[in-house]
Order: sequence, then structure tokens, then C-alpha cells
Amino acid sequence: MNLHRHHILGPALVVGTLLLWATIAEAGKSQPTTARHGLELATDAAQTWSDDARLIYVENDEDVLGAGSAERWGYLFYSATRDRSRAYSVKGDKIEVANDLSFKLDAPPVHAEWIDSARALKAAEDAAGADYRKSYAGHLRSMLLIRGAFHQDDPDKTTWTLVYDSSSAPSLFVVVDAASGKVVRRWKG
Repeated sequence: MNLHRHHILGPALVVGTLLLWATIAEAGKSQPTTARHGLELATDAAQTWSDDARLIYVENDEDVLGAGSAERWGYLFYSATRDRSRAYSVKGDKIEVANDLSFKLDAPPVHAEWIDSARALKAAEDAAGADYRKSYAGHLRSMLLIRGAFHQDDPDKTTWTLVYDSSSAPSLFVVVDAASGKVVRRWKG
């Protein structure tokens, strides 16, 4: 009877140990997040670097997934007193990289109120992205948030620009107003 019990407990112990290791390994991985998730961490670090640091740019640093999330997001800040820009790459709840840019980028700060990457992706997908991906076996390459660059009617507005790529068609650019969530422009090129 004792022999039978050890015969069953041995494999159960091995399986239990393997499950524990898998759980520990999974806990160490960071889950994909939307762009707003790392904003507070990056902003706090930027304010420590320079109290007048202002967010000027956000972009995915890893592939964007279907829900507008990525494992890493990049946040770029500009300080007028330092006359420098500093980038932070956030993965989960940790700053992976913090670097000063080697060139000057004095762009206007993005507006404080902007839709998150999930909502911007949904708008772009509904407008043209989903059709592009289906028709050309395309994929979303990049999402970037910036002010003063891509809004045709009001260049002072903050926008999300989503870039889709395909090996069989020109890239698709979809510009989403970051305040309203409406698509304001799209083109291939």
C-alpha cells in the first residue's frame, strides 16, 4: 500500500513543481499594456530629470497587438531649461531605457487629454486598417502620438498616426484626432 502511494505522489510532485516553475516564469513576463499605462511612471521620471519636462511624443517600442497594446511604449519629453529631449521606454511597470537624445527636438507638448492607444486603434481599424490588413496581408507597424504634425485642418491638434505595412501594397497611414477619436486623414504612400 505504501509503495502504491509513492508511485502516485512522485509524478504528482513533478507535475506540481513544473506548474510552479511555469507560474513563476509567467509572473516575470510583462503583459502588453496600452500607451497610458506607463505614462505616469515616465512622467515622474521626466519631472525628476527636469521640472519643466513636457511630453512631446509617444510611440510603441514593441509590436502593437490587436487591442492597441504593446509590451513596451516609448515616451519622449522636452525640457526648455535644459534645451534637451529625453526618452523613456517603459515595459510593464519598469523603465527599461532612459536616454537623452543626441539631437535637439523642440516640439510642442501633446495636449493633456488624449485617447488611449486602444481607442485610437479601433478608430483606425474601423476606418481603413482592417480592410487594408485583409486585402494586402498587412500588419500594423507603428502607432505614434504627436502634436502639430499630421492633422491637416488644425496642425495644433494632438493626433495618433497609425502606420500599416504590407509587402504587396504601399503603406497605409491613418490619422486619428487624439481628443475626439475621429479619423481625420488617411493615405497610402
